[in-house]
Amino acid sequence: MNIQRLGDLKLALGECPQWHAGRLWLLDCRQGLILALDPDSGEVAARHEAPAPLGSFAFNGDGGDCIVLSLKEEIAALHLRTGKLRSLARIDASHPNLRLNDGIALADGSFVTGTMHVFREAGEPPLGGLYRLDTALRLHKLDEGIGIVNGPCVNPVNGRLHVADSAARVIYSYAIAPDGTLNDKRLFVRTDAEDSGPDGCTFDSEGGLWTALVRTGALARFDMQGRLTHRIDLPLTHPSALCFGGPEMADLFVTSISDSGRLSASGPLDGAVLKLTGVGFRGLARPVCRLPL
Repeated sequence: MNIQRLGDLKLALGECPQWHAGRLWLLDCRQGLILALDPDSGEVAARHEAPAPLGSFAFNGDGGDCIVLSLKEEIAALHLRTGKLRSLARIDASHPNLRLNDGIALADGSFVTGTMHVFREAGEPPLGGLYRLDTALRLHKLDEGIGIVNGPCVNPVNGRLHVADSAARVIYSYAIAPDGTLNDKRLFVRTDAEDSGPDGCTFDSEGGLWTALVRTGALARFDMQGRLTHRIDLPLTHPSALCFGGPEMADLFVTSISDSGRLSASGPLDGAVLKLTGVGFRGLARPVCRLPL
């Protein structure tokens, strides 16, 4: 396996990498940037802006001209060619320390995203929760009581949605009902033994869940029974998220943090994007949203 820096970016809060149309797309959430990188050179091939803080994004439709974005307390659509931003829905909670965070498109074309509520007092329940914007632009609350929603992703083998609560250092799994609601909530894994909460997550084609161990500078892979099968130490302090990409979906791309507002590091690779080759696993293309925009 080989680990290399991709390009020369130094992101404040690198997040949400995803492979789309031959490029690596990602966010700098604190800077309000949506970037597309050449996967070989790391050069910035496209750059777009939206109001910070950003939480997550997904492409809408097959054309790639529009993305769905999690903003602070609303979901919006950004038309990449025109820069026009359209609000789609607003969540049912508001607080200075609350914002929308990670999200993903589901196979039915809807968009799932959740909140992070930080700097809470001991015993203070988190506001917000996990939400789904359906293809008729109706917002549904799917779950609550999650401190920091991260890494929502669907297991390609059994179809269950997995969602991390980074604050509680756990990953849950849910069955997705035909109407888009969630049931059969289960504890998938606790990451206390890895001395870190799980951050961004992705699945390989075998049903292995990979997550960024944001506080220990490493990646972890868990099998479908929640057993640790692989751990990869990285040459940076705070990896934040990861995705498979490349022509064969066999490369692993990792974003990182130099200053998230809560976590910071000043090493030479902190805030960089990494490319891992020869990891021995392959990923799958992500669904896109199918919203009427």
